Amino acid sequence: MSTCPTTRRRFLQSAAAASLLSTLPGLSGAVTANTGAKAKPVSGTALRWLDGKPPARFHGATLGVPWPRGTLRLPAGRRLDFTLGANAPAMQSWPLAYWPDGSLKWTAHAIAGGAPAAGWNVEPGASRGGTVNVRQAAGQVVVAAGDVEWTVPATGEHLVASAVRAGRVTLQDLKLVALRQDGPEPEVEGSVARQAFASKVTKVTVEQAGPVRAVLKLDGVHSGGGRDWLPFSVRLYFYAGSDSVRIVHSFIYDGVPERDFIRGLGVTAQVPMTDPAHDRHVRFSGEGAGVWGEAVRPVTGLRRDPGQAFRDAQVAGRALPPLDGMAKPVRDGLQWIPEWGDYSLAQLAPDGFTLKKRTKSGRAWIDANAGTRSKGLVYAGGASGGVVLGLKDFWQRAPVQLDVRHAAGAMAEVTAWLWAPSAPAMDMRSYRGEDGMDTHDKQIAGLNITYEDYEAGWDAATGVARTSELQLWVTGGTPSHDTLSAMAEQVANPARLVLSPERIHQCGVFGDWDPVDTGTPARKLIEDRLALQLDQYLRETEQHRWYGFWSYGDVMHTYDPDRHMWRYDIGGYAWDNSELSTDLWLWYSYLRTGRADIFRYAEAMTRHTGEVDVYHLGRFKGFGTRHGVQHWSDSSKQPRVSNAAYRRIYYFLTADERVGDLMRELLDSDADLATVDISRKLPKKEGAPQGGFVNASFGTVWGSLIAAWLAEWERTGDVKWRDKIVSGMRSIAALKRQWFAAGAPYDHRTGKFHGPGDTASFSNLNGVFGVVEMNSELLTLVDEPAYRKAWLQYCRTYNAPKEEIVALLGRDPGGRGMGDTNSRMTAYAAYHERDRTLALRAWREFFQSDWLKPEGSRTRRVGGTAVLRPVVELANTSTNGSAQWGLAAIQHMALGGATLDEAARAAGLIP
Repeated sequence: MSTCPTTRRRFLQSAAAASLLSTLPGLSGAVTANTGAKAKPVSGTALRWLDGKPPARFHGATLGVPWPRGTLRLPAGRRLDFTLGANAPAMQSWPLAYWPDGSLKWTAHAIAGGAPAAGWNVEPGASRGGTVNVRQAAGQVVVAAGDVEWTVPATGEHLVASAVRAGRVTLQDLKLVALRQDGPEPEVEGSVARQAFASKVTKVTVEQAGPVRAVLKLDGVHSGGGRDWLPFSVRLYFYAGSDSVRIVHSFIYDGVPERDFIRGLGVTAQVPMTDPAHDRHVRFSGEGAGVWGEAVRPVTGLRRDPGQAFRDAQVAGRALPPLDGMAKPVRDGLQWIPEWGDYSLAQLAPDGFTLKKRTKSGRAWIDANAGTRSKGLVYAGGASGGVVLGLKDFWQRAPVQLDVRHAAGAMAEVTAWLWAPSAPAMDMRSYRGEDGMDTHDKQIAGLNITYEDYEAGWDAATGVARTSELQLWVTGGTPSHDTLSAMAEQVANPARLVLSPERIHQCGVFGDWDPVDTGTPARKLIEDRLALQLDQYLRETEQHRWYGFWSYGDVMHTYDPDRHMWRYDIGGYAWDNSELSTDLWLWYSYLRTGRADIFRYAEAMTRHTGEVDVYHLGRFKGFGTRHGVQHWSDSSKQPRVSNAAYRRIYYFLTADERVGDLMRELLDSDADLATVDISRKLPKKEGAPQGGFVNASFGTVWGSLIAAWLAEWERTGDVKWRDKIVSGMRSIAALKRQWFAAGAPYDHRTGKFHGPGDTASFSNLNGVFGVVEMNSELLTLVDEPAYRKAWLQYCRTYNAPKEEIVALLGRDPGGRGMGDTNSRMTAYAAYHERDRTLALRAWREFFQSDWLKPEGSRTRRVGGTAVLRPVVELANTSTNGSAQWGLAAIQHMALGGATLDEAARAAGLIP
């Protein structure tokens, strides 16, 4: 299949041979695959820190780098050689995605840890060798990274059997733990039974073996008492130049919600304690840069003074000077000073943590301190070495907990609890019952008042998943407070190397967008509104505490100005669950701005929506749940929520393997459309599909499926997935009404639509779940003239005057909602047909939005007794409108910038 000609001036400018790569094999004289013209260079591949400056500590990172079509090909040796420069860290590179002509579209680059700096550039050339080495032997994998050697058993209970630093076993028996409870917390009386589980690894896969980065994937289940449940996959990431391992932990809830309550879920390790009790230390990260640190047996604050040198050494975490220099009363009395063996920092809510300690099990806890938000880091060890363990998004994922046990004994235990055992048990039951909705008609009546679709058995949490990120260091001593604080910052906000928006845009990836530009009055007006909108959502997460283990990363659907609250308890107006492409809005906003806060907001959403809002096993596997009070409570299970388009940008920017897994899970999900009838609550049409076909809409169903197939084609070059997309394109174009048919009987075995398709109808939903973005990309990758024509006609006609609709279709089918945001389809047609009049019409349609009116974007502060805490609100905001308006504004400016100011003046928006 050849690539199609494109009229995009900006694409022609970017899809070109990069002269900086011409020294690599196969690059000299590269031409663009779609025009045959000599390619123009990209502007260099300078890396920058996401937060704008080098971090205090750098433990390695991975990023994706795009390349213009036709400029870079995999050398005959199948190895990519890139460097960051003569004095920069080592780098490991590999292919991530391909253009249709076989040239590389994305490459991934793992950069070794070490002294952080600015001014690194990805350039052709041999990188200096890394220090990561992987050895596979019978029953285990050994990873040597810098000064640490990690032994990973192939099966069994432990993720890591031991970590040896400088010949000393500093960590051993790293494993997963879970606590099950057979009922909820007793409300007044009663009791519950608890059961402990530990990880049982069944498979270890070496995905990368160095020299800069090694990646091991461990699959298994939690096992105990003769039961296996909570399947997991854990990836261990080792970087040259780092004494840490990054842990990406994913699990699936496969219990029965009415009787399987998770009381605790964690990662734990044993730490050999060989130093005297007064040289053993425990540290926790506190608020901001703060660190709390004490010795197992303190020598400060005593009735007798041991001496300044002893006090200073213990506070700093160093071994005490020889005890014969200590004041005799203290030296003689050391044995009477209590040894504090157990410590716990519990963050049970996003606004508060408590810190306590005790001497040992069976003794009372005493309060040590408390605070608001910890960054989630703990250390246990001593002068000879120890372990630092941190949990990302710590307070945001509350209830969470960090524990140290038996620090006064021979073997301490350090645990990061993803769900704190000191909190009430995790309750996965439905928030509501049948409540009389025992017939189809009653369920429809309920839907009509609360906007949430209820159906018994279709609101179960069984099959949802969650991914957490941790980092673990093996140290040669007790880190200083400054070092621990820097480690905590690394856990909370991992150092990332990224590209500028301009460099990414030059490569023609991800369709219609351009970097932020306030160079004209009308563009500034729109850019200011976009920024205001984004800033409001960042504010809303904090104002309304959109936090928690299952919820962090999502946003709410619709605001209730009467209560000055989001409608968290009103059916389908509560959690958004990707409705109307919120994820895409955030990712395109990051691409344009390069803002760190938007990246992290979008990253949290990707981690949430791809895991929690989607089923990963069971009858709903591959389908997502429509918006509702709980993330799984609505009975509408659809591919429009599990849509790979919402994960794909993050995957290519970061090369994140877990997100890559999630996209691959969806490749065959269309085969289950017949068993998960997503249209069962809609009025039935005559002539139900036969022969294994299902009725499928072009936008909400097929438009959501194609993103997974596109990603797989890009990642592997396997034309099977391209051909499946093309089958859909051709069969849509072959229908009498083409895109105006809105949907048709679909055959998952061939990817084709069938039937006459002779009835025209409109649905505003067909264009708001990523199909506009996917078509924008696909029509630069495959040459399907009939489908292109059909799509352009649909784009041109959607917002057309009624008489044009009637002239084309014979009648006006109605159903054309969201005219202001769907104006981007008009803009798309205008751009590709070079129709200036149509472009001006597209702007007029867009300007109908209230967002560009002063009253439509005016915030107000509400305080006093009207609210729980003061808030700044946009009274009539909704995530549907915000996401679609944002996407429309981005695409409009990318396609119609030449006519923007003229149209804005005509509309009276600018002088």
